[in-house]
Amino acid sequence: MIYYNEYEKVTYYEHIPTNIYEDASTASAEVAEEIATLIRQRNKEDKHTVLGLATGSTPTEVYAELVRLHKEEGLTFKNVITFNLDEYYPLDPHSLQSYVRFMNEHLFNHIDIPEDQVHIPDGTLDEKEVPEYCRKYEQKIREAGGIDIQLLGIGRTGHIGFNEPGSRPNSRTRMITLDRITRKDAASDFFGEEYVPRRAITMGVGTIMDSDRIILMAWGEGKAPIIREAVEGNIREQVPATYLQEHENASVILDEAAAEKLTRQRTPWVLTTCDWDDQLIRRAVVWLCQKVDKPVLKLTDEDYNEHGMGDLLTEYGPAYDINIKIFNDLQHTITGWPGGKPDADDTHRPERAKPFPKRALIFSPHPDDDVISMGGTLIRLVEHGHEVHVGYQTSGNIAVFDDDVIRFVDFVSDYNDIFDIDQSEAEDMLKNVKKFMQEKEPGQIDSYEIKHVKGLIRRGEAKAAGRYCGIPEEHLHFLNMPFYETGRVKKKPLSQEDVDITVALLREVEPHQIYAAGDLSDPHGTHRVCLKAIFLALEECKDDDWIDDCKVWLYRGAWQEWDINEIEMAVPLSPEELTKKRKAIFKHQSQKDRPLFPGADEREFWQRSEERNRGTAQLYDALGFAEYEAIEGFVEYKGNGQIK
Repeated sequence: MIYYNEYEKVTYYEHIPTNIYEDASTASAEVAEEIATLIRQRNKEDKHTVLGLATGSTPTEVYAELVRLHKEEGLTFKNVITFNLDEYYPLDPHSLQSYVRFMNEHLFNHIDIPEDQVHIPDGTLDEKEVPEYCRKYEQKIREAGGIDIQLLGIGRTGHIGFNEPGSRPNSRTRMITLDRITRKDAASDFFGEEYVPRRAITMGVGTIMDSDRIILMAWGEGKAPIIREAVEGNIREQVPATYLQEHENASVILDEAAAEKLTRQRTPWVLTTCDWDDQLIRRAVVWLCQKVDKPVLKLTDEDYNEHGMGDLLTEYGPAYDINIKIFNDLQHTITGWPGGKPDADDTHRPERAKPFPKRALIFSPHPDDDVISMGGTLIRLVEHGHEVHVGYQTSGNIAVFDDDVIRFVDFVSDYNDIFDIDQSEAEDMLKNVKKFMQEKEPGQIDSYEIKHVKGLIRRGEAKAAGRYCGIPEEHLHFLNMPFYETGRVKKKPLSQEDVDITVALLREVEPHQIYAAGDLSDPHGTHRVCLKAIFLALEECKDDDWIDDCKVWLYRGAWQEWDINEIEMAVPLSPEELTKKRKAIFKHQSQKDRPLFPGADEREFWQRSEERNRGTAQLYDALGFAEYEAIEGFVEYKGNGQIK
């Protein structure tokens, strides 16, 4: 991996200073420390510090660290003045989605900043008042002396603040109309795209550019494509973040996942001499095959030399030797026996032959991730006679439409009437549920009863899918991890109780194989939290007798797919097996046709999954391997505890 050595060479294509950190927590701590250092310096000089603040998931760890510095190290915010970037319009400040509420919950309620030094655009104004309000917002920034440090996130459209594509570099605080993609990305927060406000009040690009220091942060694979455009692309109105390239003191702060499409991370060999290891060689050769449209065994010395890989050729060549090594490495990833093939030489197989059969524990963050992401492999494990367990980590209740609740409530009510069942308490509950649903406001948190009904709907669907796949009901474990149970998209922090629940299941099953979701582009963060719980639980179990004989495989599929150079176990699926997988996904009827939270991909989950599985098979085919209908890919977790 290339980081900071030969910096000028490796950052050749980058038009703005960019720092890459191992993870978001480390990066956030660095940003918070820069802010804290400035505050301390200004406090000594009896001067104000003026901060421009952002909302969304990106800055939350920065705010958490600032709160910690205040409570544990005495950092005072009494001389700090803040200006937030934006707010939806119209929107009440007490609503769940309000940035006023967000800032209070994540920062202001936990520090000693005076209330009159906090400024957030007002989403309750009469429309006629907005232009004058925006003018005064700008004036207040100037009167405060200008913004010292401006924090930014970045949207999929490349927006900064709510400056959508087409925003001018000299624009100021104003009312804007939100881009369709921005509204779609916000749909989960508002429990449906139709409830997302169409407009917002935002600082302008010019306002942001007047700041003395600008820090744009981005975490996760989902931000990687737009980060490449913002950092390496040309300055253009269609990607407002590219304007930051002209600021003399702006930086981009990334974790490794958000940086993965930058040239220095994706193809460092085109920039500088690399320290070649097996993983980098494999990645480079797969890239070269795709670049010259050749299978692995047809690559030539000229192909390597002409595409920046001459040093690889010099060190490990000729091309024939490199090609054979990589071909064999990729060939050995392909197996029709994900649980291991009994009585077979497993020297070059991704899984051990023994023990057979194995106990396999599949962790599913939501009640349908197991069949969406690895349904073919799951069915194969069952058919091969392995003892398969599924741990559904969360209830998935917020992803159920209200109409489904009414339908199930009506069913119970009609059932009681038909069979003349005397259940007065149940009938009262049913009446209360219906009344609540009729009076429910958009985005309002469900009552306990409704959350429970929605959870039961998801549970019933998971059981139906499990039965279809041949898993005994007693091997389906519903963990209902507490961090998820807020009734909102925003969850509670992972707690020891969540980890304890995971540890208990691991020790009950004592698996030989664990499968866990590694597709961390899940826009709501549930996958990331669930994976962290598994890692922490495995650490607690590290001295257990069973742990040394257990492999951990990470799957993807619902939100992204592994790159072919990363895959360590590739399980081919026939057309019939792909159809079985699709039918298992269809058992999750509440997520069929139109999921409540589809994310950036408008396709149904089964469509996404099939196209990704077929795409992986086509890539293997193009590299010169057997032609399969579809392939599910897995990467082995080596136990370093890091979520990249």
